[in-house]
Amino acid sequence: MPNSIPRREWLKRTSLAALGLGFSLPGLAGPQDATYSPPVWPGPEGAKINLGSNENPYGISPMAREAILEMIPRANRYSFNIPSLENCRATIAAFHGVNRENILLTAGSGEVLSLTGHYFYKPGANLVTADPTFFLLPSLAKKLGYSVKAVPVGADMGIDLSALAGAIDSNTSLVYLVNPNNPTGTLLKPAAIKGFCLEAATKTAILIDEAYLDFLDAPDNESMIATAASHPNIMVTRTFSKIHGMAGLRMGYVISHPDRIRQLEDIYFNESQIAISNLTMAAALASLRDDQHRSQSRQNNAAARLYTQTSLEQLGIHCIGSHTNFMLFHLGDYPGNFAEFMLTKNIILRSNEYLGEKWCRVSMGTMEEMKQFITVMKQTWKQG
Repeated sequence: MPNSIPRREWLKRTSLAALGLGFSLPGLAGPQDATYSPPVWPGPEGAKINLGSNENPYGISPMAREAILEMIPRANRYSFNIPSLENCRATIAAFHGVNRENILLTAGSGEVLSLTGHYFYKPGANLVTADPTFFLLPSLAKKLGYSVKAVPVGADMGIDLSALAGAIDSNTSLVYLVNPNNPTGTLLKPAAIKGFCLEAATKTAILIDEAYLDFLDAPDNESMIATAASHPNIMVTRTFSKIHGMAGLRMGYVISHPDRIRQLEDIYFNESQIAISNLTMAAALASLRDDQHRSQSRQNNAAARLYTQTSLEQLGIHCIGSHTNFMLFHLGDYPGNFAEFMLTKNIILRSNEYLGEKWCRVSMGTMEEMKQFITVMKQTWKQG
């Protein structure tokens, strides 16, 4: 390596391209690189816009990128041998106003869902959740042998807490509640969900998935973390995959009473951080400090969401008001598979049947990506 090129600049320039792998890492190109653009999926029909995964299209925090670069020379070490990472668990806990003993770190919040699903299973157990909701835990529960009691959402696609409470019985081992909900994008107000949790927790355990809560503004962004920290039957899971843009880096956690955390930790690893890469931990800690990145992502997402909803409604399409980085809209009597049709237009999204009707979930990309999506919608709506 020439002495005239600093090591960090060399890393930025070479990335994986020097290995001849045919692609680059734009997220490592530098915090303000004007050439950076959101990734696309090349295919025989051309570049595809991914609006199907609920990712942050603006990438990770510039501070997180710098933290990754600084940590690369120490990627050969375990995290417990790196002083700056020793307090990762305590730092994330303090960010939420709880203690180290209240939190368990995992390699993505999907690990929390798997962990709790296995932990609370017993023969004859049932899982109570909404329908539709995020599929991972209900799907796992069925494989493990749970009876899944899926309570239909209301006519407004909102979760019906009264019906959910009525579904709990003596065999209920776990209640799974996603707020805001995926795929509907609907929100339960803090007072309502807190009341539900405190009542339900007298009968069973509750896991509240707050993956999308960071896209909300006060007062709706009030987390149930404070309640969970003092109650062993209430757990909250959070993730760095959404507002932090770290979906590919895998960082999540669960917060609950110290007694519950110890029980979960006993069946996971003695120290759960050993399952998380040093680069991920460094990026997460840096991202927590970058209020500007989260705020800008939230503002950009809200603008794209408003534009998308307004544009779809102008086409006569019914949208469910969203509080997240995705939106659910009704396909009416659309004759074919909408997602497959849109793929021929180089746009990736999700369409499905919920409660006997056809719906589509579109993730919020950049404003430019959403304008491209709306242009296609205007040209092709109901042509599939």
